[in-house]
Amino acid sequence: MTNDSEYQPHLINLSRHLDHRGNLSVVEQNKDIPFDIARVYWIYDVPGGESRDGHAYRRNQEFIIALSGNFDVLVENESSRRVFTLDRSYYGLYVPSGCWRELSNFSTNSVALVLASTPYDYNDYIFNYSEFCRDYLKSQ
Repeated sequence: MTNDSEYQPHLINLSRHLDHRGNLSVVEQNKDIPFDIARVYWIYDVPGGESRDGHAYRRNQEFIIALSGNFDVLVENESSRRVFTLDRSYYGLYVPSGCWRELSNFSTNSVALVLASTPYDYNDYIFNYSEFCRDYLKSQ
């Protein structure tokens, strides 16, 4: 990926293979998403309408997919603040490092699958929004 706009948060459509037995979608590292997958986790059993606290990463990149149900992802960086609604399992949201992100408005029984570019590292997280604004938002 060489275009600067591709390093902005954006939706990525995944291949869909439709079949009378059920549908299948695929995501491949460095092909569908611009990083190697080092960690996979999922968020589930979030009560309907609830939110998850926001944070940013210094190095980690993410690709977030709604495997079931729907939820919103607010993503903010130095050039934009945008809410993406994820509600289909055949596309996901690419979130580059240096972006604040918050997941909210979970429907009942939603499942969020997150593919991450780095192993878990507590020191990579920015949990404080003021610190994020100071370090990453030039307009602040």
